[in-house]
Amino acid sequence: MAFVSVEFRLSERTACKLLGVERSSYRYEPRPDRNIELREELVKLARQKPRYGYRRLHALLERRGANGGQPVNVKRVYRLYAEEGLAVRRRKRKRLVRDRALEPRLIRPNQEWAMDFIVDGLATGRMVRILSVVDAYTRECLALEADTSLGSGRVTRVLERLIGERGRPENLRSDNGPEFTSRRMLGWAEDWKVGLVHIQPGRPMQNGHVESFHGRLRDECLNASWFRTLNDVRSTLASWRREYNCERPHSSLDYRTPEEFRLKAGYADVESNQRFPHPHSLDDQGCEIISKQNQTRETPVISG
Repeated sequence: MAFVSVEFRLSERTACKLLGVERSSYRYEPRPDRNIELREELVKLARQKPRYGYRRLHALLERRGANGGQPVNVKRVYRLYAEEGLAVRRRKRKRLVRDRALEPRLIRPNQEWAMDFIVDGLATGRMVRILSVVDAYTRECLALEADTSLGSGRVTRVLERLIGERGRPENLRSDNGPEFTSRRMLGWAEDWKVGLVHIQPGRPMQNGHVESFHGRLRDECLNASWFRTLNDVRSTLASWRREYNCERPHSSLDYRTPEEFRLKAGYADVESNQRFPHPHSLDDQGCEIISKQNQTRETPVISG
């Protein structure tokens, strides 16, 4: 426009009319971007958590007080998310629609724990098995036990450690793997009065809580890490487990962390081991503590 006005000595009005350009468009000056700080914070956070979607990033931005501590509209975050090309690529899968089987209604922690194995590898090519235990109600990850071999004895020891920390679960949901169906596991469950819920073969989504958790574990931790040693695997899993329970917003919990959900639900102190004592525990006088649940045992426990 300036070239035509100078070269042919035309006024701005005439030049705009000849070229078919509105004068308001020619005189328009772009407004400064008021989302510069929010955009930078969003991009920085998305690079730290490349597998987070815009809703989870929005929850983290509000938690960290972005935008000067003012509330941020989720649609505004989505617009910036799309403009910066931060969308997570997901492979679309064809799914067969079936009627979903009825599941028990979960109303409290320790009502049901879900457990399963997931496999990964070291830089040397050696395989590593990871045992995951998840509270189906609070979505908390209770344990991530990693080793090259995990048998039923190791599984029961992990469960006993968790019971000492959080109390005894009512049910344990798992698949039909040999570690979960062995005589040792069945005897342990009978001894502790814990129900075992084995899903139907070929129906992994009947244990959907731990399957969904494994998807997040694989996507956000295992695929993003390079493990040299077994100790490296264990330290990385411990760090990610703390982040998952205490920092990562969970979409099924209204974008609260599992720990926040448990505290807000009124379960600051999860079932203690005093409510469900070990069948062979002793009191201060050296006498065996027998809970009400164990008073109906067919075979009484006789201490030496």
